[in-house]
Amino acid sequence: MALPKAHRLKSRKDFQAVFREGIRRHSSYFTLRALKPPSSGQSSMDTAPENTQLTQKALLDSTKFGISISTKVSKRAVVRNRIKRQITVALYQLLPRLSPGWRLVVVVKPTAAERECVSQEFLQELEQLLAQAEVLNGHS
Repeated sequence: MALPKAHRLKSRKDFQAVFREGIRRHSSYFTLRALKPPSSGQSSMDTAPENTQLTQKALLDSTKFGISISTKVSKRAVVRNRIKRQITVALYQLLPRLSPGWRLVVVVKPTAAERECVSQEFLQELEQLLAQAEVLNGHS
């Protein structure tokens, strides 16, 4: 189950912005980097051409995710890809509860590969991290 394209963080520029400006939250398996959506009361939006406004609106509408997993986690691509799939499934389940407009990068720690985690543990950890970063609606 893949994340819809509207919810994927793709470009290197987007990843760099999240790493440079985003807040950090840590758990035993992940580090969450989260970049808040730009405030809607920007004066530059008023003078921008219409197509730029549409692009800005699209950015505000959907929360975008990226997953960063290095070879330090595991040398084996099979293991790294399995972890990425489990994280993607967990994020897919959390999508309806997320505030719109955030840009998020989930950085996987080596402890995730050492312990054969079930998707349910990943879901719980991601839910806690998103609540700490106040990305979840209601911040449960």
